[in-house]
Amino acid sequence: MSHPDTKYYEDLEIGQAHETVHTIRDEDITKFAEVSGDYNPLHMDEDYAAKTAFGQRIAHGALTASYISGILGNNLPGPGAIFTGLSMRFRRPVYIGDEVTVRAEVAEKIDRGNRVTLAVSCIVNGKRVITGEAQVVAPTRES
Repeated sequence: MSHPDTKYYEDLEIGQAHETVHTIRDEDITKFAEVSGDYNPLHMDEDYAAKTAFGQRIAHGALTASYISGILGNNLPGPGAIFTGLSMRFRRPVYIGDEVTVRAEVAEKIDRGNRVTLAVSCIVNGKRVITGEAQVVAPTRES
C-alpha cells in the first residue's frame, strides 16, 4: 500500500534532507512528562532548576530528540519507514521558548534490506544541541 508522502528507497539520494521547526512550550514539557513518566524537577520545577547550572527549566532531551522521529515517519523517508536505530549526543540544553530546527539528511544507503542511515541534528540559534545518526528501513515500491 502506497502513501503519497512516502519517499521510496529507490528514490532516496545521498544528501537529500528535510527540516522541521518546533518551538518548545511549557505545555510540551508537561505532556512529555505525562507520557514518559519523567518528572525530573530540572524539567518541571522552576525553583529547583534555578539553582542548577542551567539557571532555569530545560526541556527533556528525549522530547527534543523525538522530533527526529517525526521527520522519519512523516517526511524522510516518511510513511512506511521502520525506525531501527538512533545514536545521538546531547550537546547543549534546550529551554522553554527555544525554536528548534530539526534536520535529517540521507548519509548512506545499503541496498541489502533497503537500509538508510541519516545524519540527524537539532539546532537552536545556529548551535547544534543534538547530533547523531538514525537508521531506518525505507519502503520500496514493491512492498
